[in-house]
Formats: sequence, structure tokens, C-alpha cells
Amino acid sequence: MARRRAKVGGVFAAALFVVAVEPAAAQSINRALIQNLNRQLLYVAAPIALLVETILFYAVWKHRDNQDPSPTKENRSLEITWTIATAIILLFVGFASYNVLLSPYISPSLGDTSMQSNASEQALQGAAVPDDPDAVEVEVVAYRWGWEFVYPNANVSTQNTSVIPTNTDIYYHITAREVIHAFHAPELGLKQDAIPGQYNTIKTQVSETGEYRVYCSEFCGAGHSRMYANLTVVSQERYRAWLDEQQAENAAGSTNATTAPTTNGSAARRAPA
Repeated sequence: MARRRAKVGGVFAAALFVVAVEPAAAQSINRALIQNLNRQLLYVAAPIALLVETILFYAVWKHRDNQDPSPTKENRSLEITWTIATAIILLFVGFASYNVLLSPYISPSLGDTSMQSNASEQALQGAAVPDDPDAVEVEVVAYRWGWEFVYPNANVSTQNTSVIPTNTDIYYHITAREVIHAFHAPELGLKQDAIPGQYNTIKTQVSETGEYRVYCSEFCGAGHSRMYANLTVVSQERYRAWLDEQQAENAAGSTNATTAPTTNGSAARRAPA
């Protein structure tokens, strides 16, 4: 009876463990790939850990009163078995990890640089080139202590706010102005260094609308803890409407910043802020 209760308890504990580590549905392709890899490795590591701990506990319990232990005898079959088993496990881990690293959403390719225009090539030197004409490109400039998001194809620029459409390939080209920062959106599985003088690209696609927080995960000074931004995912229609709103606001702001009335009624030229 006691043995049966122990077995039932072990099965119940294992079920609770699986439920506890089972992640919620992923919002982005990047996070789905990472979660799937973690799940595969966990399902391999958990039985091995349980087996090792069981053998260890059995050996300690069986020989607890042995005051004169004998030397371990050579067992070639056992050594060959665990060597082959270890090799198989390592091959599985390597293959699973390499398969994820090959994904263009984890390691985006630089693509065909001939597709870039001269202006784009100069502005985003080293960034990955989208292979989809409908993809959305966003230049992310980290600075102390905030984020600037530039949509070059739409002539839109925002501060600490990025809006992207669902079910569309997004290319974040990330750089920095003065010191090293790091773009990190943990709920979407996105993380990339922001280094002055170069661009690192994140490719992603988000399936669910919502608001997500972007953090700087590289200590960059006194304002590091306040360096965050909002990443909002909306429908295609709402995204186009948002671009139109931003273009209208930018145009109005540019007009107001360019000319201003003087005391004698004439217009004076102002430098952009």
C-alpha cells in the first residue's frame, strides 16, 4: 500500500511539474520558437535528473550501513551504454538548438543588399534587408535615456512608442547614439544589443494585438531604470490609420516649427527642435 501511494504521489508530482512549466501561448514567432526549444530540452533533462537522483538515493540508502565498502568493479557494458546514451542526448540538444538558430526570425539574413536604395543603404549600413515587400521596417535609435522609432518608408518618427501591425514581418534595425544599450521585449521573446555605429536587426511577427513593454537590458547610466518604451500591436487597418495620424501630426509640427509670427506680423524662420 505504501509503495502504491508513493507511485501515485510521484505521478501526481510529475503532472504538477509539467503543468507548472508549460508556458502560455506565445504572442510572437520568436517567443514560440524559444519556448518550443525550452520545452524540448526540459522534457529530456527532467527524466535524466529524476533517474540520476533515484540512483543516488538508492545507492545511499542501500549502503548506508556499509562500513567496509569494496572498490568499484569495471563494467565495460555499462560504460559503453552511458557513453552512447550521452552522445545521443547531446546530438538531440545540438540539432534542436541549431534548428532554432537557423530560423530567419532568430538569425535574420542580411539578404540582397542590392535591393536597398542609396539613401537606405547609407542610413542602415549592415542591417538585414527584408525579403518581403510588405514587411515593415523600423529604425530603433537608443539614447540616454529613451528610444526613437523611425519608420523610413512612411516618414514617421516617434519617441518611446512603437506601433506595428499583426501577422506582418517586422524588421527592427537597432542602433545607439552614445553608449551601448539593449532592446528587450521579454513578452515577445525579442532581445538585441544596440551599439553605436552599427545596426543589429530583429525580425519578428506578432499574432495577437496588445501592448508590450520594451526595456533596456544593458546598464547605461543613471537613467537606465527609466529607459523603457511601449510596443503596441494593432490590426492592419488600425496601423494604417495610426500612420496617417502620425504623418498629419508631423506635418503640422514641421509647419509650426518652420514659421512663427513676429511682433510686426511677418513670419520668422525657426530651426527644427
